[in-house]
Amino acid sequence: MLNIKINDKSYQVEAGQTIMQAADKLGFHIPRLCYHPRLSIEGACRVCIVEVKGMRNYIASCAYPVSEGMEIFTNTAEIRQARRDIVELILNNHPQDCHTCERDGICELQRLTYAMGIRHRHFEGERKHYEKDISSTSVVRDPDKCILCGRCVRICSEVQKVNALGHAWRGFKTVVMPAYNMPFNESVCTTCGQCINVCPTAAFVEKSCAQDLFKKLDNSSLVKVAQIAPSVRAAIAEAFGFEAGSHCLEKELTAALRKLGFDYVFDTQFSADLTIMEEASEFLERLKGKGKLPMITSCSSAWMKCLEQFYQDLIPYVSTCKSPMSMLGSLVKTYFAQKIKRDPKEIVSVAIMCCTAKKYEAARKELYVDGAPAVDMVVTTREISWMIKSAGIDLMHIKPEEFDKPLGLSSGAGTIFGVTGGVMEAAIRTAYELYTGEPLIDIEINDLRGFKGIKEGKLEIDGKEIRVAVAHGLGNANELLEMVRKDKERFHFIEIMGCPGGCIGGGGQPYAGLNSLPLDESCLAARADALYNLDRHKTIRRSHNNPDIRRIYKEFLGKPLGEMSHKLLHTHYKPKEPKGIVPTEIQAR
Repeated sequence: MLNIKINDKSYQVEAGQTIMQAADKLGFHIPRLCYHPRLSIEGACRVCIVEVKGMRNYIASCAYPVSEGMEIFTNTAEIRQARRDIVELILNNHPQDCHTCERDGICELQRLTYAMGIRHRHFEGERKHYEKDISSTSVVRDPDKCILCGRCVRICSEVQKVNALGHAWRGFKTVVMPAYNMPFNESVCTTCGQCINVCPTAAFVEKSCAQDLFKKLDNSSLVKVAQIAPSVRAAIAEAFGFEAGSHCLEKELTAALRKLGFDYVFDTQFSADLTIMEEASEFLERLKGKGKLPMITSCSSAWMKCLEQFYQDLIPYVSTCKSPMSMLGSLVKTYFAQKIKRDPKEIVSVAIMCCTAKKYEAARKELYVDGAPAVDMVVTTREISWMIKSAGIDLMHIKPEEFDKPLGLSSGAGTIFGVTGGVMEAAIRTAYELYTGEPLIDIEINDLRGFKGIKEGKLEIDGKEIRVAVAHGLGNANELLEMVRKDKERFHFIEIMGCPGGCIGGGGQPYAGLNSLPLDESCLAARADALYNLDRHKTIRRSHNNPDIRRIYKEFLGKPLGEMSHKLLHTHYKPKEPKGIVPTEIQAR
């Protein structure tokens, strides 16, 4: 322990901490912008400066360690003025469109400006100006709103390890951009949206289709169909001011979507059960020697783009199953269209997703059905939250409603798809019984739960040891896949989710609240617990026991891996070479 003083009061703190960390634990909040606990220390914004007795200059508290006898001042008149000047200089090189900005009211720069007491703009001069990059299907980049905190660069390089972004030029002309300022859709960006999650302003936002969706909902000649991803229900309450995990609003959201104008509301968890039927069957076929092992899951859109760019040698190891979103979209345009006797062209299929990369997935030609998109539009949790508010619907006090049939009943296994390890856990519940003919007794597999970057487990199926692994976040996926490249026999089955925490940490989830940071592990844990609790309270907890899954195979699909299933529920992947020059670190992979 070290003895220090903060604002003339004596304290004991642990050695090895920065001034900011020590102050946070003692209840002194030092303002900050570029700092994020999950990322490396940048020290770029200088908003977190403090005065240390005996030191000539102000110190960046995020980067400077505490030491014995240190005397720190966090709130003198001089420090407050210096911070105010720093924030005001950032602000005066920023667009003056707060009231029409995507992040109005939930912008870290805006909050800081208020906290600093900045009520006037004192500095005049040239402002930077760059064109928006709207080339991506998923992410819009607006360099004018960038404050050069570097969070997006660091999460892309340190957590996701994609290295799609970097700082270019110097001084006043410094800008964050893809290599050689190539359009986002031509870069190595995987559209995961984690840059949006950590951006303190609106320099990165999802490409919204909310206004276009409103127009579709007003068209009475169309059949409007929605599907809701598992993790959306666990996070949407946060957009309405509630604590993470405090409310799981699947039935309330169903009712709200009908009030918005949707004719039918289905559950993506139904097709998660369907995915398990196909994927578990595919895995068992590969165990018999009909395909390469380890089999790697393919539900994450960002991961699939990453695979096609950087892991092309592993494409034969990836499951051919479509994601639950695309499976349900395929059924809506075929099976359901036949049920209601409507032309698929008259159906608008909309997916409510936690993920910006799902917008990219919906646009993939490989996932089209009879030459048309299986999913016409994807809106994120943030977008649908805004639409509900804009329509004047009181989500928190609405009367709950059930999902529509025949694509609305799901098991608990479908629910946990939203959490890292959930796909694997759900698959094991079904694969074990399909292989042995006996149900797995302990279906909650704790070895696959939690937020460790890579989790490994073993399972015995009829005397055969099955070795499995789970990774979340593309950086952890890279580490796991390097293990696979070195030893193909180490694992039999692998689950990869592109975002930290899995879908609950998707790039389209609600922005962090007033007292939290994006990708805060306690927030992710609360969302995960909400889904695990839903699973525990489900009457049906195994995908193969879902009666509506059995019915759709009997009426329409035939059997898992059958001819109709292959046509509608499976796809293929192919090498994708990003345009331009790829950074050396990525080439090495």
